[in-house]
Amino acid sequence: MDVRRYSLAFGVALMVAICGLGAAAQDKKSKKADKEPPTQTLPPVEEPPAAVAADAAKLTFHVSPLSAKGLLSQQTRDAIKALMQANHGARMVKLRAFVAGTGDARRVQAIVSEMFAEKKMPLPVLTTIQAGALTMEGAQVVIESVSQEKDREDKDRRPASSSGLAFFTAQHGTDAQNALDGLRKAAEQAGVAAGQMLSVTCFLESIDEVGIAQATAAHLFPVATADFVQRLRGGLGSQAECEGVGRPSGAGAAKLVFSSSQMAFGEKDADLRLAFERLNKALEPLGASGKDVIWSNFYALGRSAEEKLAGLRMEFFSTSVPATALVIEGLPSPDASAAIEVVAAVRN
Repeated sequence: MDVRRYSLAFGVALMVAICGLGAAAQDKKSKKADKEPPTQTLPPVEEPPAAVAADAAKLTFHVSPLSAKGLLSQQTRDAIKALMQANHGARMVKLRAFVAGTGDARRVQAIVSEMFAEKKMPLPVLTTIQAGALTMEGAQVVIESVSQEKDREDKDRRPASSSGLAFFTAQHGTDAQNALDGLRKAAEQAGVAAGQMLSVTCFLESIDEVGIAQATAAHLFPVATADFVQRLRGGLGSQAECEGVGRPSGAGAAKLVFSSSQMAFGEKDADLRLAFERLNKALEPLGASGKDVIWSNFYALGRSAEEKLAGLRMEFFSTSVPATALVIEGLPSPDASAAIEVVAAVRN
């Protein structure tokens, strides 16, 4: 027998066998790769609540820092992270976001829901408004927060205050200084000292006024958080409207109910009434109604809707309820004509 011929034949057979095994293994891998991974259905993102109740004596106010880093989604996430850090674990009960630029304002709600779900924190009510411009070039969102402080374990340490809050509708002025001075006068008449004003928001006709507005607000209300936005892209004048929240001396504590904004679709009276009716339904489970409303904001895309909202409020709210009516750049829904948000007070 030729040993060399036998060894060569055996080697060839062995190589064929190995190649066959390799091909079979490769075929199995190929079949696995061809299979589509099973479809995973993500749970729907939870929507913010229609209304949330909070203790007026424990509320604090913050404004997110402006950033020009990234687009709307990143800036929104960064703003919420900053607010969560500033609140030190306190429950946020209300957020109001002003969006500028070309970003889709609907992303704000989705991101708020995602981030609060990740942290296993209860969702706050939310109002999102499309503004004309913010006070930093490249900034696309600024968010205001209202939070309820946690109960302190130390019984000797009392909450920040045992009193309620006073909400001031936007005071109109020929410029930012004039509007802020009007807010100061309204606060004084209500028994709110300069150091007791907690939050100030100014709606400017032109962002060019912001430097004077910031300096005036810091002088008149030294401890208040302050936010400044341009209402409309085309604003060129110097007029301004400034609203605020303060803590009057000796005011009785109350449970406050904050609503998310309810949007109206269409400018007919019937369309606008539907928004008021939905608002009433949102307040009812928390023991409040339109008659308990102490403050309201109307955001409209035109003067017609703005004027109709101001008139229709008499049907749903007490006749003495102050209301701020503003024409703004836009709302999260392209079909919306206006939006309403309120605060109601329910005495303990």
